[in-house]
Amino acid sequence: MKLLAVISLLLVSVCAKQIQVVEEQHTAFDYHAKIGVQDAANIKQQEEANAASRIVGGSAAGLGAYPYQAGLVITLTTGGTSVCGASLVTNNRLVTAAHCWWDGRSQARQFVVVLGSTLLFSGGTRITTTGVTMHGSWNPSSAANDVAMIVISWVNYSNNIRNIALPTNALNQNFAGQWAWASGFGRTRAGIGNNQFLSHVRLQVITNAVCQQTFGWYIIASTICTSGAGGVGTCGGDSGGPLALDWGGQRILIGITSFGSDRGCQVGAPSAFARVTSFVSWIQARL
Repeated sequence: MKLLAVISLLLVSVCAKQIQVVEEQHTAFDYHAKIGVQDAANIKQQEEANAASRIVGGSAAGLGAYPYQAGLVITLTTGGTSVCGASLVTNNRLVTAAHCWWDGRSQARQFVVVLGSTLLFSGGTRITTTGVTMHGSWNPSSAANDVAMIVISWVNYSNNIRNIALPTNALNQNFAGQWAWASGFGRTRAGIGNNQFLSHVRLQVITNAVCQQTFGWYIIASTICTSGAGGVGTCGGDSGGPLALDWGGQRILIGITSFGSDRGCQVGAPSAFARVTSFVSWIQARL
């Protein structure tokens, strides 16, 4: 009986440890209702008010600094408006997060792709599309395979609109320890209204083992994470946007913004991205 009690206590202890590993819930599931719709309203209000002061801990990016960055103004099937980001990879293809199109509860009807602008609701080149293909294994519950391809009409490259390279020359790299750039139209701090400017922040890539200490089993081989130390990272509205790295003499796309902590953007938790090296073949097959 004592042995059974000891075994039971051990099992409870092991289970408790396993439960404690997953300290955070991810923000990709039900993204539009929880984050995107409110962010869209905040950004639009700020733009219309022309208020000068989304990426947490970041600063405003100049026009042309991230020519591959796209904003997505999303019309949902409910009639609501939400927002995301994307990355231009060819003259008529972009990659974004699958949860921007369908987050497990809300379905998008169309995207307005905004290129060559530091504003989301005005300016730049604006293209409406319904041509979106999600990864066939996208799972809103686990946030696995959070990748989608957007097809748009042809756009010419300029100083403010240009593609970003895929990491075809770095397929075996995990990039841990490297410093990368995240950009987007999301909040610069949690708990405040969005400003209207494209923002950017420098983030350090961490190992998946370190990231698992926060997000547990949500972190898989096809995830890449950055440190949230100092309260920096991606935030609401940045979903689908780029994590980019200067590598081999060019800027390459290494991550697609997927999720963060549901406790907020400034709690020091990592930011999680779809690892682009895991999806290069899928992306190239749809170019």
